[in-house]
Amino acid sequence: MGTLREIFGPSKDEVWRQLAAGIGATYVDGGFWRGGKVEAKVAGWRVTLDTFTVSTGKSSATFTRMRAPYVNPDGFRFKVYRKGVFSQIAKKLGMQDVEVGDPAFDDAFIVRGSDESRLRSLLADDEIRRLLLAQPAVYLEVRHGRRVVGPTSPRGVDELWFQAGGVIRDLALLAALFDLFAAVLNRLCHLGSAYEDDPQLAR
Repeated sequence: MGTLREIFGPSKDEVWRQLAAGIGATYVDGGFWRGGKVEAKVAGWRVTLDTFTVSTGKSSATFTRMRAPYVNPDGFRFKVYRKGVFSQIAKKLGMQDVEVGDPAFDDAFIVRGSDESRLRSLLADDEIRRLLLAQPAVYLEVRHGRRVVGPTSPRGVDELWFQAGGVIRDLALLAALFDLFAAVLNRLCHLGSAYEDDPQLAR
């Protein structure tokens, strides 16, 4: 076991337990099949870190995700993700890239949203841009609550959602993800696009 740890590094569960202890969160042991997760309270919101696997029949891919349901009174939605081959194809298909005026950030990310002015205001926050740039792989969006939270969710509940390929075991990156969610949710609250209320829908 010691030799395996030396080769592959600490396990996901080991790192995530350490993360939970360090940020005052709860580690929930999901067993062999479901895997563990980290649940934390960030102001009035519940943020959950876990993994999920997508199967394509002959192969499968595992992703790290973070999510936080919140009350979205004005229906503002957005997507932020790093540029790459697929993002260039998306732009050719008509997806509009919104530039926020920070050259380093605009060079690195595709940014889309339902309200360009509000999106610029969200990303005018230096801390949010810094935390996004610190993540080597980023797909951050607001998902419709009825799809990702459940069919019985109250009206106006959406979910802030992050995902990245693979299982993230970097303790600093994981802690920075919780900081990113706190910064984004607080900024949305300041802009009137979120309420600091826990809809009690986190799973």
